[in-house]
Parts: sequence; structure tokens; C-alpha cells
Amino acid sequence: MEVNIETLIDQETLENRIREMAEELDRIYEGKELRVIGILKGSVYFLCELTKRMKIPVTLDFISVSSYGNGLASTGAIHFNKDLDDPIEGQEVIVAEDIMDTGRTLSYLVEVLKARNPASLRVITLLDKPSRRVTKIDPWMSGFTIPDRFVVGYGLDYAQQYRNLPYIGVIE
Repeated sequence: MEVNIETLIDQETLENRIREMAEELDRIYEGKELRVIGILKGSVYFLCELTKRMKIPVTLDFISVSSYGNGLASTGAIHFNKDLDDPIEGQEVIVAEDIMDTGRTLSYLVEVLKARNPASLRVITLLDKPSRRVTKIDPWMSGFTIPDRFVVGYGLDYAQQYRNLPYIGVIE
């Protein structure tokens, strides 16, 4: 299937903002070790670019939950596909997400992770789409606020395609 993709956020702008976010996290968590949890699969590009720019000690883990399937809109049903490999009790934890849309998935995930007693738990996202929010959750830190458009690239996909675009694009 052929799709038309218009650039929303170019590669240079993405990389500059991710560097700024890494520097801010370094300042906030100075002297501490940070556990960064990526939500598979979309967050991988963001998580790697963010953590490789950080100077504080960082450990990584991954979790997989989904509410999209292969469509353009969230189904509303949360599927838990992969749990963390290690406990987070007593740790400083950041959940790194590619995009915060309705908030359903992250609300569910935050409740699951809070029950595991981390020292702190914060959510950061590369992209925030607040106009779509249906739950009472907002990111603690976000890279960009975007309009209600279906975006791909930099880890975000449409039916598992277009993740490898080095920019954020809008499917027309």
C-alpha cells in the first residue's frame, strides 16, 4: 500500500530536543542511578537516542503493552505482551514512551508499575497529543506537543512499517 508522508518534525529538530531532554534528566537525577523503561516497540529509537546522550548511570529494561493492533486508532483494549526482566522496587524509574495519545495504555501501565514500589516513577514521551487524552495522565516531560494527526517515523509505525524513518511524518 502506497502512502503519502509529510514531514512534521525533521531529524535535526528531533535530535536537538532529545539532547536537551537528556541534559535535563542528567541535572535532575545527578548523583543517582536511573532505570529507564522503554515501551516496545515504538520507544526504542527515542530511548536509545536519549540514553546514549545521558551521563548519569542508566540501566534499561523493556515492557510491551499495546492498544493499537494494526489500525490507525486505539482499540481501547490494553494487551500486556512482555513484562520487565528485573524488579524496580526502590529505584528511580522513568518510563519512556514514543507518543502519549489517549493515555489509556500509560495509565494502565503506571498503575501496574506503581504497585511494584519504585522510589519514584515518571513518564516521559517524545510526542504528546493532548487533544486525544481520555484519561487523567500527562507526561512529566515531553519532547513535542503535536496535533491530532497519525504520525510515523522514529519508532512510530503504521502496521509495523515506517518505524525507520529518521523524522516524524504525518500519513496523509
